[in-house]
Amino acid sequence: MSLYILAGGGSGGHLYPGLAVAEEILRRRPGAKIVFACSQRDIDRRILAATPYAIAPLPIRPLAGGPLKLASFCAKMMESMWRARRMLKNLQPSGVLGLGGYASVPVTWWAAKMGFRAGILNPDAVAGKANRLLAKSAECIFTQFECTAENLPKRARGRVQLVGCPIRSGLTSGQRTEAIKHFGLLKTRKTLLVFGASLGATSINAAVAELVGDLDRLASKWQVLLVTGQNKTGLSDTPPRHTGIRVRARAYCDRMDLAYAAADLAVCRAGAGVVAELAATATPAVVMPYPHHADDHQRRNAEALASAGGAVICTDLTDAHANAAALREVLLPAMEDDARLAAMSSAAGSVGRPDAAAAVADWLCPQAPSSITPNRDGPAPR
Repeated sequence: MSLYILAGGGSGGHLYPGLAVAEEILRRRPGAKIVFACSQRDIDRRILAATPYAIAPLPIRPLAGGPLKLASFCAKMMESMWRARRMLKNLQPSGVLGLGGYASVPVTWWAAKMGFRAGILNPDAVAGKANRLLAKSAECIFTQFECTAENLPKRARGRVQLVGCPIRSGLTSGQRTEAIKHFGLLKTRKTLLVFGASLGATSINAAVAELVGDLDRLASKWQVLLVTGQNKTGLSDTPPRHTGIRVRARAYCDRMDLAYAAADLAVCRAGAGVVAELAATATPAVVMPYPHHADDHQRRNAEALASAGGAVICTDLTDAHANAAALREVLLPAMEDDARLAAMSSAAGSVGRPDAAAAVADWLCPQAPSSITPNRDGPAPR
């Protein structure tokens, strides 16, 4: 029996490409077993809870804060490394794929050290610290953007495969009729989809709330589907007799296939998975890259889509009034120009890479047995 471990998580966004790869593995090998080694954060559990895959949460936490948090990080890292090594010895996986983020490190690092087939997926334009570390020993590094290789270790660049970002096959199969019914929308109006990936985006919610007066003037043609994120505020559902724009708000959306099916235009972040989904679903967008990443990688993610004409980048200025003013300049004109929306949709669809999951699975599940002979105990931990 084949068994594969997909390791990553912590923000939610790392897991979605992994789910696409898992789906492709099972399509090729229906009897395969798949384990997700993730963080203990609620968002990881929520995303994986509805799947048929085994879940192995690790206590690892991100490195942040002062000396006390550093001590806690080190303790949790050591515990996670010990658990990861034991997991690999017990499960003897046919392959391991690191999905990015701090939660991917223990299992992926040990898998490479112990001689298991180990690769990493880096769909962001800029590789993060975890993937730069893991790239040194990973057999293969899968990327979405050509520029990613530039900030990987030089010795790793020859192992890069440019494949795109895996997305779940069901994401593109949503039907607008079902979507309208599912979210309580009106079929006679276009839909503005507002979301901030799996955790939501407070600054986007606040900016759109500031624009409610402008949106009300478009109420005869448009409606809003807002995914706020857990414990985040934004526009609320409007009552049936409200004369302004119709709003349907959700804290969390587990049917993004239907959300994209309903959307005529999106306002969202620019995580790697979101950019790939916009392209795959041909959804035009105004993207507001997350402004607090030191490497500004979400802006780099969005540039390919924006260069093609499928999206407009609007800088998140971290102030609701300033963001509303910036959005007013780019969002409202797009909402009032049907020809432009159609052109943006076509441009977004032109940069999609629908076979990314298959490309990763080709490597992870080769037809011929791997020539690698794992050292199943690995070196002694230091």
